[in-house]
Amino acid sequence: MCEVFAGQDPQRYRPVNRSVRIGGHSTSIQIEAAFWDLIDEMATSQGQSTSRFLSTLYDEALEINGSVSNFASLLRTSCLIHIMGGAKKCDSAREFHIVAAE
Repeated sequence: MCEVFAGQDPQRYRPVNRSVRIGGHSTSIQIEAAFWDLIDEMATSQGQSTSRFLSTLYDEALEINGSVSNFASLLRTSCLIHIMGGAKKCDSAREFHIVAAE
């Protein structure tokens, strides 16, 4: 196995709760610290606060899919798309589209 994975700082995978307001409701989201770091980075790259970014992402997912059954999982997979280079910034700073792998 690779020490890069097993030897990482335990602080990166500790669960972190953040209270946010989404769709006019206060809620708490618990995901690992490393994901919060990426989400903060993604929000900054869009010129938004993390709170605004989360709210926009939730609203867009709701509009596209009709519901958001597991927002924490949506956030984790969004981080994967981000680090894999599968998202590109669209004309509107609010929108992301998946770029198909060639």
